[in-house]
Amino acid sequence: MTTKRSTPFYFGGAASCVAAVVVHPFDLTKVRLQNSKGSSNQGMFATMVKIARTEGPLQLYAGLSASILRQATYSTVRFGGYEKMKHIVAKDQGMFLTTSPFISRSVALTRLVPCTLFYFADPTVWQMLLASSTAGALGGACGNPADVVNVRMQSDGQLPIQQRRNYKHALDGVVRIAREEGITSLFRGLGPNINRAILMTSSQCVSYDTFKDLLLRYSPLQDGLVLHFTSSTLAGLVATTVCSPVDVIKTRIMTATSSDRKMSSLNVMSSMYRNEGLASFFKGWTPAFIRLAPQTIITFVVLEQFKKWHSSWHDRALITAKI
Repeated sequence: MTTKRSTPFYFGGAASCVAAVVVHPFDLTKVRLQNSKGSSNQGMFATMVKIARTEGPLQLYAGLSASILRQATYSTVRFGGYEKMKHIVAKDQGMFLTTSPFISRSVALTRLVPCTLFYFADPTVWQMLLASSTAGALGGACGNPADVVNVRMQSDGQLPIQQRRNYKHALDGVVRIAREEGITSLFRGLGPNINRAILMTSSQCVSYDTFKDLLLRYSPLQDGLVLHFTSSTLAGLVATTVCSPVDVIKTRIMTATSSDRKMSSLNVMSSMYRNEGLASFFKGWTPAFIRLAPQTIITFVVLEQFKKWHSSWHDRALITAKI
């Protein structure tokens, strides 16, 4: 049995923005590797060194504003939606009579603070998958414009000078794409992006909740930083592997020129498999994991701290009001 505790919708997006700032160089390297054509086997660190030498160290943070904008839209919707829908699909199992949905049961009992607290059965894996898939689809659609700008800004440095777009920042990129290529260009790659968002949210959030529950049940770990770190690391491994093929396809479509409007996911898949082999679907896996593992860890650890601080703040406020 778990407590339904209301938390602000934007917590997941805020935590993801913090993580994005830390892991952005790895995200940029991943995009460069995924967008490389042919059988190039250049490694992650070699690519990062090459970028720093040929374009300057600051170029490892190219497109940071777009990355933050993407997390502020995409991750806010998917994390917030997942948390809300996860509780909606769980069945009500009764209630503990109190006057606030924020105060914990233990505090209410020990401090004798009256409030209303509802208890819900833990959602099943299938219920969590339903909630995460729905939230992921909504998040992918909301974050697609920022994702297009993000991918283009990150891959700009590997283009010939005359083909570079040179967006000043994320909003400049959104405006220029809409003006020069049409608003519909902001939704290029929407299909694979939604598919990736569904896979990412499901593999990341559901696996995190599952690993966290299993470790609490069958290991000596208690609910705290070590548990959050371990669960998020395992979730990052699962998410990277599951999302890699869709991520590569999405990157290829988003970085295509305006003349390639008929490019579809199936065309890209067949061309990659025919010309580059099955391994091409996992190009950039290492930087993707090195990027996603810290991002997943930072996101969930910061998110758990946000929830903890939010809960403690409301508990103290209610106790103070009653004294």
